[in-house]
Amino acid sequence: MARALRLAESGLFTTTPNPRVGCVIVRDGMIVGEGAHERAGEPHAEVYALRQAGDRVRGATAYVSLEPCNHLGRTPPCVETLIDAGLARVVAAMRDPNPLVAGRGLERLRQAGIEVAAGLLEGEAHALNIGFVSRMTRGRPWVRLKAAASLDGKTALRNGLSQWITGAAARRDAHRWRARSCAVLTGIGTVKDDNPRLTVRDVPTTRQPIRVIVDSRLETPLNASILDNGGALVVAAVSDDARIGALNRRGAEVIVLPDSSGKVDLKGLFEELGRRGMNEVLCEAGFKLNGSLVREGCVDELLLYIAPCLLGDDARGIVDLPALASLQERRQLAVQELRQVGNDLRVVARFT
Repeated sequence: MARALRLAESGLFTTTPNPRVGCVIVRDGMIVGEGAHERAGEPHAEVYALRQAGDRVRGATAYVSLEPCNHLGRTPPCVETLIDAGLARVVAAMRDPNPLVAGRGLERLRQAGIEVAAGLLEGEAHALNIGFVSRMTRGRPWVRLKAAASLDGKTALRNGLSQWITGAAARRDAHRWRARSCAVLTGIGTVKDDNPRLTVRDVPTTRQPIRVIVDSRLETPLNASILDNGGALVVAAVSDDARIGALNRRGAEVIVLPDSSGKVDLKGLFEELGRRGMNEVLCEAGFKLNGSLVREGCVDELLLYIAPCLLGDDARGIVDLPALASLQERRQLAVQELRQVGNDLRVVARFT
């Protein structure tokens, strides 16, 4: 199963909106076939593994990092393929959270006389597809807020300058998190201050995430780098036909999602991204939008790169939150990972 999970990681950047899945077929203690799902519309991991196993598949055991599908999508149901192959046993790391599957795949295999089991390395399998699980169970993507900060928790100088607080190794590592994300989200303030591209450049990938700009008043400059090559999504709170038309001509899509206060409905935005099949979203914004995202309960996980430097009290912080009257009001997080990357520290923490 550990091998199946490693195979699944080969689709880390490419399987969206599908889950990342690996499969290993074992007979008489030997691996006879293995495969991974690479892209939506292409064969699933089980199909590749069966092809490699050939006639050796009969009576074998298949280890799959996610319950095999039992519904017709872009490809035929994997459970029927597994049944026809003559397997004796199927072990899944976790049940599929997709309501179209949700245990039915394993039950169909059991009805066909195949021994089934689930739960082996389930935690690792869940972590690998945390965004897919989120979208299937909550209707919205898993949202990470990424920031690069000094030891005193500052992300930019008072004048907005922030390039570069962390070193090259940390910035390269951050591109891996971009590459695995379906979308990278930022705010109009960051677009104006930094003119970012928000594309994946430091790691090889065949897919670029969608760039999402939270821009309540449709102020995105038409020469902004983030609009280059099309595919950007501008989310506004007002409708202006002239501005929308100009952005459309730059290749951007504009959607209008106002909340009751005249700003972008952030929760509604993530629900919309979920409907569009996005599993993971990486937020790379300024401290004001970061604060709004946290206050609205939109952030699941913080991805922080901490540089060994100090920027002082006048510099901008990570998250713009209201002052607290007591420590009991503080927002608690659980650290998932702490690792040194180059000369910087990477901290992954989740809200509790």
